[in-house]
Amino acid sequence: MTASQAGDGQALYVATSLGDAVAALAARAPHAVPLAGATWIMRAPIRQERDHRAIPYVAIGAIDELRRIDVNDHEIVIGACATHAEVAARLGGLPDCRGLAAAAGNAANPAIRRIATIGGNLCAVKFAASDFAPALLAAGARVELLSAAGERELPMERFLANRSTLIPGSLLVRLVVPRGQMRSAHVRLPLRKAGDYPVAIVSMAAKLAPDGIAEEICIAVGSVEPVARRWPHLESEMTGRKLDADRAHALAAADAGSFSGRDAVEAPGWYRVQVLPALVRRAVEILQAQP
Repeated sequence: MTASQAGDGQALYVATSLGDAVAALAARAPHAVPLAGATWIMRAPIRQERDHRAIPYVAIGAIDELRRIDVNDHEIVIGACATHAEVAARLGGLPDCRGLAAAAGNAANPAIRRIATIGGNLCAVKFAASDFAPALLAAGARVELLSAAGERELPMERFLANRSTLIPGSLLVRLVVPRGQMRSAHVRLPLRKAGDYPVAIVSMAAKLAPDGIAEEICIAVGSVEPVARRWPHLESEMTGRKLDADRAHALAAADAGSFSGRDAVEAPGWYRVQVLPALVRRAVEILQAQP
């Protein structure tokens, strides 16, 4: 591990291995924070957050193991420091990964996608508009964390719900996405133009029988509430039935009130909830069009 001094005298530790990174985080717990793309930190003054220069950062972007994306027949393993652009390029040609590829390839803008990492995106606890959170929920992904106490694996839903207590002292190492005969879609609504934070996101993955019946379906919603989550009632209503965009829209409209939309500068909460049925319809149409 090497250390350099920032302008205010605060050390930035550059870890050269996972062991270095975990040791540095443990030695500086509970305030040390892993640093990779730093795109979330760059906007801290806009969010009127406390001075990030006072935080002891452990740079992990140079650790090759964290940048790998491994694909096999059973699963995809994405290193936490893989960028959005790298994930989009690697998964773009895989028919069963269309949802994840769309989430990586449409988030933010091209400049940010070349820098922002998947791990940083998920560990930004206050970032409600993450594209990857709902996409990974719908894909049934698991998170691997490493700390001085050892390694542990958690389902994405549990990780997202408990990030504030899980992350201190821990390092998000990789994401594991199971592969199967699932079609997937990722639909987002930016308010004005590409690069804006999305008003609402719907990610959907489904296993269809030859007759079009949804044998399994996972639906996740992001950017509407502070934390992305599954839509269990809609999943239940659509499972065992043939996919139908109009019916899905009607079901979503009837149950959209189960979400409590968050108010933010880009959109009020009620509008986020109101657009959900249209996004659900579009997601179903995308699934139906896939071979």
